[in-house]
Amino acid sequence: MATLCLSSSSSVKLHQISPFIHSSFPANPNLLLSFPRRRSFFDHFTAVNYVPELRARVSLFPFFFTKSEDTESLKQELLEAIALLDRGAEATPEDQKLVDQIASKLEAANKVKEPLKSSLLNGKWELLYTTSQSILQTKRPKFLRANGKIYQAINADTLRAQNMETWPFFNQATANLVPLNARRVAVKFDSFTIASLIPIKNRGSGCGELEITYLDEELRISRGNQGNLFILRMVDPSYRVPL
Repeated sequence: MATLCLSSSSSVKLHQISPFIHSSFPANPNLLLSFPRRRSFFDHFTAVNYVPELRARVSLFPFFFTKSEDTESLKQELLEAIALLDRGAEATPEDQKLVDQIASKLEAANKVKEPLKSSLLNGKWELLYTTSQSILQTKRPKFLRANGKIYQAINADTLRAQNMETWPFFNQATANLVPLNARRVAVKFDSFTIASLIPIKNRGSGCGELEITYLDEELRISRGNQGNLFILRMVDPSYRVPL
């Protein structure tokens, strides 16, 4: 996500504490395509046999629904584009270009202009796709990469973040967020846990930046300060990051 930099005195290796701890797992198309298409207000009218007069009135206001419908179509197109890319590990340069183009269209349609002030940001997000090599670790054999899911949790009210890697490494990292503007934060890591057992306190040597470029109740797109793209889906809006 954001780039992580370490001081030369740090004993923690870079790949262990990168803002999104490296991982890879076989993508599940059924999971990634599981976002239900939300029925719009217009859908409810067209789904019933309302009277002709009402049909005529609704048809006068198609612009009320176009942007919402376009956004849902773009989200579905994005999920289809990343479904078979193994969280980005199997993406070709052409795949990366296509995904970035669709993501850019969604970013342009973003309605949440100040995501750091939005409650939609709060909770636990699952990483679906990234271009970050520090996460994907594609130069390693697959058995040396994590095979489980990767999560990131953010609580905007406490300015705390947490990265969580599952099977088989179970590494974690927590960080303080320092707002740079209404969309971008500096990420300052303060603790790491290796294999869920070995805690390591950090004295501010881990750093990075993160910009939230698209946000709704289901999907988040972020970009790091090294240009990496991150696409995540909400899995638990009630999750709280440890203080």
